[in-house]
Amino acid sequence: MTTLMVRDPFLAAPFRLMDELVRSTGNGSHVTGFTPPLDVRETDDAHLVLVDLPGVKSEDVSIEVHGQLLTVSGVRVPVETGEPQLAERPYGSFVRTLTLPKGVDADTIAADYEDGVLHLHIPKPAEVKPKKIAINSGSQKEIEA
Repeated sequence: MTTLMVRDPFLAAPFRLMDELVRSTGNGSHVTGFTPPLDVRETDDAHLVLVDLPGVKSEDVSIEVHGQLLTVSGVRVPVETGEPQLAERPYGSFVRTLTLPKGVDADTIAADYEDGVLHLHIPKPAEVKPKKIAINSGSQKEIEA
């Protein structure tokens, strides 16, 4: 006699079922579209954004700055080899938008892509420091009466 084990989705992580429902297509046979996870780190002189994009080619990623909004978008294409038996890896288009701190110069942002991780280096703007103005001590002319 063979025992069939059925996974109870309600015993899984509390939000995993909802995540799977949101990511599935109408027929539930495969997953399309995804939100890549990211980390934001801060140093004394910059912010570092790390975006996990395994299986995404660098030419399929776009990085744009509009005002104070930094947008990373792109697409991951599904593997077309063989007949799918199980499809859990998400594919399709993605978009992540972050708000940049005031004063960031978009021309100074640098991007690297290594081992499926996009590294964005965003230099902090120069701090506005108060300027001290020296008072010149000049000689006063006496007023003759």
